[in-house]
Amino acid sequence: MDPIAIELSVYLLSRLKDTPPDGRLIVGIAGVPASGKSTLAQLITCRVNAAAHTLPSPPPNASAASAIAAAVQSVPPTEPVAVCVGLDGWHLTRAQLDAFPDPQLAHDRRGAHWTFDGEGYVAFVRALRRPLHASASAPDPEAAAGEQTVYAPSFDHAKKDPVFNSVFVYPHHRLVIIEGLYTFIEPWSAAAELLDERWWVEIDEEKAGKRLVARHVRTGVARDMEEAIWRSRENDAPNGRFIRENMLKPTRVIESVEDPSIAEISE
Repeated sequence: MDPIAIELSVYLLSRLKDTPPDGRLIVGIAGVPASGKSTLAQLITCRVNAAAHTLPSPPPNASAASAIAAAVQSVPPTEPVAVCVGLDGWHLTRAQLDAFPDPQLAHDRRGAHWTFDGEGYVAFVRALRRPLHASASAPDPEAAAGEQTVYAPSFDHAKKDPVFNSVFVYPHHRLVIIEGLYTFIEPWSAAAELLDERWWVEIDEEKAGKRLVARHVRTGVARDMEEAIWRSRENDAPNGRFIRENMLKPTRVIESVEDPSIAEISE
């Protein structure tokens, strides 16, 4: 296991140890397009879940083992402790973009914060803050427990549209990692202020642009190199600058490298 991934996993599990048993630890990971935030979020989620139920032998140190054990003591051994949710699920549908006053602009700028369902995202984060377990005195404890599952949309890149209620955040998910461009920007501050951690993945704009052009061509977002360069310059770069200018102060800054799993971390 990569040393940085271990450090982040142990840190989050240690924080989870101090989280009330009826609550969740919520982490937002943001960065400009192509900063590596999605890869990092998925990596940390996997590392946390792997560490939570498989203590190393011998453990790296007693404090790490204690943090892990305490954090997962109420979670069934077969259930994951952490779940990763992508902000892409809150993209407005293509049909919704068609209804804009300038549909062409809306489609060209898809990915800008105003092409997302910000209110839906805020409602999701608020739902994560509800108590995890139903009261034993509830009229129907089983039904009430079912209500504690929080649903999120995902994004189908083949269909180029969100898939609603396709991600399930169950009560055993004590740690929720949300990754995306706008996880803690000012316009959606109601959600940003509910996050326990706000992690920013830092990258130079020129380096991000090179990554984006290659990715747009590889994934078919752009038909050719010319369109990929245009999208990077006219859509992704402005979105990145908007995020930098409007985000709440991060609690941790992660310097992006080609492999986010070995990023250098600074507070």
